[in-house]
Amino acid sequence: QVQLVESGGGLVQPGGSLRLSCAASGSIFRIVAMGWYRQAPGAERELVATVNAGGATNYDDAVKGRFTISRDNAKNMVYLEMNSLKPEDTAVYYCNTYAYTSTTRWDVWWGPGTQVTVSS
Repeated sequence: QVQLVESGGGLVQPGGSLRLSCAASGSIFRIVAMGWYRQAPGAERELVATVNAGGATNYDDAVKGRFTISRDNAKNMVYLEMNSLKPEDTAVYYCNTYAYTSTTRWDVWWGPGTQVTVSS
């Protein structure tokens, strides 16, 4: 099993910044990719950004140029630097990882989520 724990959420004014962190632990053989998703009230969970083991990143168009995803492979951590935050960024943000627990067994795991609220 793999456990994910997010931190860094909170209340911020429009135009402000937050940095989310996520730590992965447990029976990790190899992490293929890590990412952030978000879910606003009444909406579907949606991709925010992902980063693979090689450092290649992918962003939703709504956050390009404002959010930056990064990863520390040695610590099994992923970060999301969020700048120029807008009220529409308000959501629960979930960390996710696609990881192997052995040479042949893999799965996708999710953290419990952290609330980000952008409001004046």
